[in-house]
Amino acid sequence: MLKRVLIANRGEIALRIIRACRELDVETVAVWSEADESALHAQLATRSLCIGPAKAADSYLNQDAILSAALASKCDAVHPGYGFLSENPDFADRCVQAGLKYIGPSGDVIRRLGSKAAARMLAQSAGVPVVPGSDGPLKNARQARTLAQQVGCPVLLKASAGGGGRGMRQADSPEEVDKAFQEARAEAVACFGDGELYLEKLVVNPRHIEFQIMADTQGHVVHLGERDCSIQRRRQKLVEESPSKALTPALREEMGRAAVAAAKAAGYVGAGTVEFVLAPDGRFYFIEMNTRIQVEHPVTELVTGIDLVKEQLRVASGLPLSFAQEDIQVSGHAIECRINAEDPERDFMPCPGTTAFLHLPGGPGVRVDTALYTGYEVPPYYDSLVAKVLSHGSTRLEAIRRMRRALEELIIEGYPTNASLAHLIMHDPQFVRGRYDTGFLDQNLVRLLELARTCDRLMEEES
Repeated sequence: MLKRVLIANRGEIALRIIRACRELDVETVAVWSEADESALHAQLATRSLCIGPAKAADSYLNQDAILSAALASKCDAVHPGYGFLSENPDFADRCVQAGLKYIGPSGDVIRRLGSKAAARMLAQSAGVPVVPGSDGPLKNARQARTLAQQVGCPVLLKASAGGGGRGMRQADSPEEVDKAFQEARAEAVACFGDGELYLEKLVVNPRHIEFQIMADTQGHVVHLGERDCSIQRRRQKLVEESPSKALTPALREEMGRAAVAAAKAAGYVGAGTVEFVLAPDGRFYFIEMNTRIQVEHPVTELVTGIDLVKEQLRVASGLPLSFAQEDIQVSGHAIECRINAEDPERDFMPCPGTTAFLHLPGGPGVRVDTALYTGYEVPPYYDSLVAKVLSHGSTRLEAIRRMRRALEELIIEGYPTNASLAHLIMHDPQFVRGRYDTGFLDQNLVRLLELARTCDRLMEEES
């Protein structure tokens, strides 16, 4: 087993990794920027080191500083978490070259799957269905326009190196392709330093279904069931649940086999997620594979009872998976709501600030992953995610009711959050019936925000 791990991340995921390491008697080294000197991950790790100024480019994205910290503190491995350098193949390569274990797939695999165009071609070679579109990167807008005419609009122009909904534009007609191409490429260059694009036909009103996989160095690849991530705003996930009401047992088995086939074709090792869109007609298509632990991984942990971060550490130590496919049993239902420091009334503008008061929910079937504490100042330099509230129940309805209770108990004072919106989603008839798709928030956001304002007004009148 690994002896000492440097965590190249911050916030709740850094804490999550520290906790898993502590239970395995693995020492941890936290790195922090000047903005995170008082952050919990810097306080709870075995050792912590400052690696630079607040700006991410000078700290959490500074490969030289992170590698220097790992070597100076005599670590034998680096865990990248999610975001930042977690899908950077050059960083993975540099860790290995420095004599460190990289807790994740190899740089070559990240490179192969990090290009969405290349990943699409790899999935095709493994017999996994893909959305009709380009067979590789687009050369120019003219090629994109011609292809849009062939596959039929609407289409999506997507950054090959993209993620999180960035570097992506929709074109509803061939005439809109040129503008969408230029905008997507500009955003891709700004966000990822790579303007390569590909095109896919847009599947209208799909479900977004992802399968969690784990693979070891002995060639074993196992999937741990699916997560339904269809509640999104601008292609950013807000609510995730497992299992999905949209899947039949037969479809679940078919999609799980496809996820494993894609991972095997890539020579994958570690934790990863194979993402699909599920069309209204029941057909599913591969869209990408994320080569890291996901924000929503606790959903899978709650329904399978498997600690995915511990499993990552085992695999990085050269040990085989602690389970086989036939050992995976999904028990009950789990839901995650992402709580962000943002104001839904102002187009979800990030709202960092000081946490004046914090009360976290508890009780049966409730889990909260967060790095917040009363008095903690949420810095303006990083992602606005401040907490993940999860519920687990024997049935989906019980999980929904527990989530309602948990969100009612949650108190975060000092800045706006989207917690009230999440609470309203848990009461929405479409969500409760499980009859929703990726267009849910686009179609219902105005109504939900008006309902939130009405609730606030009534509460003020009562008080």
